[in-house]
Amino acid sequence: MDIGHKLKTIRKQKGLSQRELANRAGLTNGTISLIEQNRTSPSVASLKSLLDAIPISMAEFFSTIETGEAPKVFYKSTEFTEITPDSGAKLSLRMLGDAQNHTLQVLHETYPAGADTGPQALSHEGEEAGIVVRGSIEVTVDGQVSVLGAGDGYLFDSKLPHRFRNRSDDTCEVISACTPPSF
Repeated sequence: MDIGHKLKTIRKQKGLSQRELANRAGLTNGTISLIEQNRTSPSVASLKSLLDAIPISMAEFFSTIETGEAPKVFYKSTEFTEITPDSGAKLSLRMLGDAQNHTLQVLHETYPAGADTGPQALSHEGEEAGIVVRGSIEVTVDGQVSVLGAGDGYLFDSKLPHRFRNRSDDTCEVISACTPPSF
C-alpha cells in the first residue's frame, strides 16, 4: 500500500492542509510532507495520531473492499491486510477481513526481538483484548506494566494509554481483538 498517497488523498478529501493536519496531530508539517512523499514512514503511534486528527480509524485507512453477494466468512493467511505503516518495520499487524463492515477487529500481531508500537502510547475508542501465542511481550496500560508470556492475556479499555514492546530475544505473536474496530 502507498501510505503517503493514501494519506494525502484522504487529507485533501477532508479539506485539510498539511499544516492543519500537523497541528492537529502534534507533528510538523515537514513530517507530513515527508510521509506523503513516501520519504519516511510513520511509526504505528504517529500514524494513529495522524488518522485520529483527520479523523479516520486505522481499520478504515487500511481497509479492503469485500466483494461478492454473500459476506466473506473464511480467509487464507494471504488475504489478511497488513496495517503496519512501514513495510520495513519490525512490527507486523495483520487484520482479518474488512473491519469497516464488522463490529469486531481481529489482528495477528508479530513482534520480533526489540519491536514495539512506538514511543507514544496508543489510545482509541473501544475495548482491546489479546492472548500471547508465542514468546513474551511487555504491555503498558495506563502506567501499569506487565510482561506476558505464551498463554497469558490482557483486556482493557482502549481509551487508556497503552504500548506493546518485545524486550526479549525471541519473536512474540499475539492474537488480539478490538471492538468496535477503532484501531
